[in-house]
Amino acid sequence: MTKDYAALTRDISAYMGQLRKLQPAAMKGFGDLARESTADGALSKKTKELVALAIGVSQRCDGCIGFHAKALVDLGATREEIAELMAMTVYMGGGPALMYAADALRAYDQFTEAKKAA
Repeated sequence: MTKDYAALTRDISAYMGQLRKLQPAAMKGFGDLARESTADGALSKKTKELVALAIGVSQRCDGCIGFHAKALVDLGATREEIAELMAMTVYMGGGPALMYAADALRAYDQFTEAKKAA
């Protein structure tokens, strides 16, 4: 079964929108945390997104993989950078990480193709 990361992130985004309506303060807090944590600082935004993708893979989170792979495509990350990151993630996470590392590369490829088509 091939995962469609664009569809997956759209679906999650729709439900996050519902959560924003139902729990605006909590969701605003999370949004503020996300914005501040990913902003350029001592580490670049791209570096922080690479870390986030690695954590998403190690935690086996499809949504995290989708959102962070898309962010990395938008930030100009290369496929080689993603592959090298995934090698490190598999080294630290073993076989289960390998299964999600393959999905992270798939997500990156899907978002790259979508960006080219746009």
